[in-house]
Amino acid sequence: MGSAGFFLICILHSIVALTCGALMMFYTKEIYVFGHGIEVATKLQGSTPHDQLLIQISESFSGLLLFAIGCLLFMVAFVKDQKFQSFFAKGCVLLHISVAVWRVYIEINLDDLAHDCLRQVVGDIVLALSWVFLLVYSWREKYD
Repeated sequence: MGSAGFFLICILHSIVALTCGALMMFYTKEIYVFGHGIEVATKLQGSTPHDQLLIQISESFSGLLLFAIGCLLFMVAFVKDQKFQSFFAKGCVLLHISVAVWRVYIEINLDDLAHDCLRQVVGDIVLALSWVFLLVYSWREKYD
C-alpha cells in the first residue's frame, strides 16, 4: 500500500506544480492580484517598463521551473523501489521545510509580502506533512 500512497501523493503534488507553473508562466498579473490584492500586485509588477519586463521574464522562468518539477514528480510517481520512495519523500520534506524557513526569515521582512507569509508557511508545512505521513505509514507497514 505504501507504493500506492507514494503514487497518489506524487500525482497530487504534480498536478499542483503543473497548474501553478502554467499559471505563473501565462497569467502572472492575475496570479499577483489573486494572491496579494490589487495594491500589492501593482507594486510587485515594477514601476518602469524595463523592470516590468525583467519581472515578467523572471516569473515566467520560475513558472517553467515549477512546471518541470511537476513533470518530474509525475515521472517519479511510477518508481516502485521502496528505498527510492523513502529517500525521495525525505528530500521533499527537507525541501518544503527549507522553503518555509526561508519565507520566515526573508519574506517576513518584505513589507509587501509579510501579510501573506504566514499563509504560505502553513501551506509549505502542510505539503511537508503529506510526505511525513507517507513516511510514517511506510515505516508502520514495514515494521508491522
